[in-house]
Amino acid sequence: MDSIFNLDHEVMFDSLLLMNNSIAKRLEQYTIKRPQEVLIVTIELEEDQDKIAVFKGFSSSLMRATAFDPDIPVLPDEAKIIAIDRIASPYNPESPRYIQTAISWEAMQNLLAEVGV
Repeated sequence: MDSIFNLDHEVMFDSLLLMNNSIAKRLEQYTIKRPQEVLIVTIELEEDQDKIAVFKGFSSSLMRATAFDPDIPVLPDEAKIIAIDRIASPYNPESPRYIQTAISWEAMQNLLAEVGV
């Protein structure tokens, strides 16, 4: 009986973690679980567009300076995700090897669920 309770408790804890994780953290966790992929996330924030590379658990803006402080999100939750591209690693901006392009946030959530984030 204890093992069933512990399993249920772990599943509930994992579910709470998923609910509390920001979009950026979920994308970063995805790239930790799929290190052979780089995500290029096109966002709109306060009428400005940005492209953010997410790779092996880290995010960096491709269009503006990225804060040195890791507590300052590169991809704030209030940003509107326009599209996500999946690219094979290593990322070469002059010759990217696309796995999938123009993925919507809704479709990306299915990929996140596949890897448990």
